[in-house]
Amino acid sequence: MLFNSLEFLFIFLPITFFVYFFLNKKRLIMLSTGWLVVASLFFYGYWNYKYLTLILLSMVFNYTVGYTLSHPSDLKINRKLVLVAGIIGNVGLLCYYKYFDFLINNINMVLHTGFDTLKIALPLGISFFTFTQIAYLVDAYKKEVREYDFLNYALFVTFFPHLIAGPILHHSEMMPQFADIRKKVINHKNISKGLFLLSIGLFKKVVIADNLSEFVNDIFNLLPSVDFFEAWCGSLAYTFQLYFDFSGYCDMALGIALLFNILLPVNFNSPYKSENIQDFWRRWHMTLSRFLKNYIYIPLGGNRLGEYKTYRNLFLTFLIGGIWHGANWTFIMWGVLHGLATCIHRFWKKFNIKINKYLSIFMTFFFINITWVFFRAPSIHRAFEILKSMIGLNGVNPLVINKLRFSFESGSIKLSLFLFAGCIILSFFMKNSMERLERFKTDKVHFIVILLLFIISILSINKVSEFLYFQF
Repeated sequence: MLFNSLEFLFIFLPITFFVYFFLNKKRLIMLSTGWLVVASLFFYGYWNYKYLTLILLSMVFNYTVGYTLSHPSDLKINRKLVLVAGIIGNVGLLCYYKYFDFLINNINMVLHTGFDTLKIALPLGISFFTFTQIAYLVDAYKKEVREYDFLNYALFVTFFPHLIAGPILHHSEMMPQFADIRKKVINHKNISKGLFLLSIGLFKKVVIADNLSEFVNDIFNLLPSVDFFEAWCGSLAYTFQLYFDFSGYCDMALGIALLFNILLPVNFNSPYKSENIQDFWRRWHMTLSRFLKNYIYIPLGGNRLGEYKTYRNLFLTFLIGGIWHGANWTFIMWGVLHGLATCIHRFWKKFNIKINKYLSIFMTFFFINITWVFFRAPSIHRAFEILKSMIGLNGVNPLVINKLRFSFESGSIKLSLFLFAGCIILSFFMKNSMERLERFKTDKVHFIVILLLFIISILSINKVSEFLYFQF
């Protein structure tokens, strides 16, 4: 089920909300928790019920490993060995579903063999609930968390606002909230704030991101070749499509969780305002950055083992981050580029050379836009074709200037330049959703804003489209 679908907005969400708080009002706390777990599993299984078994087995496995790590006195065990086995189990599951066919294809290509692929469908959200549970196991090993109740653990993993595309949660930041009795009653201020974020996120997704998607698909997938202007319009269109699609999802996830009085960690903070690549990763997919830092970069040694190994650890962390995003050489290249850029930035900081703030933002955005070409392209070959066009090697059509007055046309798909201008203004010059939420008031102005954004978004839903991060 998708946040931007009518059945979610008008059936699933209201029913889940009212039943949950009704049970809490009757002081049926365990039953209300069970209801939220069942509703979340229904939300997950709505896409493909066959994968319910997978997520349930994953939860049972990780809960058992986590319990074992949290209760070492009960059994004479090697806790480190248990942790390693738990991590291998999670990574193995992820590798099978996400990378097995990719590995077979590459073996066939290199060795000229003819092994058949298994055509494995990627279970929705597997990257996110796997990373969430790996973090739980590591924290349990460090004795930073203890979980005695499988029902509460199941709610932590499956809570539907975060289940499909994050944010990646820490057990310690969520379980106290689920246990807080004050959060079991309806909070009208949180409802107002939640609907505010939900409406903003829905607008970003349906009105902005989805209107860019057809043009992006035309440029990256359909046209046999593109010229200079088409390539730049296509790359920038995807840069903004991904921004508003993921930003919209994050807003909706936080808003929906707020309806239930749950505060999810902020996952998006105006990343295109970043002044350098390090700043970008403090703003883009912030919980993934936190995971990569705490559970990969620091265990590799971080910056504690000397300069050379620090650069190595930075590069490997971003390489793993690229691989995590998908089974394609394009994602590996994307990770390599970000790893190299981060190493270069660290080296550059040694010289303490100041660069104009706006020039820094432009240079960072330019680099990010280039790397998104690899992120979006279906193949390395297609990515390089787009990049060649962006530097003019595939021709420049001067007549295309005539089409840049109000819209840019590629084939039969038009890209509104007004929409483009709006993306630039919202990304670089306006306050983001979290900044606006800090000044939120339950007044008529905000009520009208919520209502208008929601109505415009609902009227703009002509088809249900997946969020881009669902495929990762």
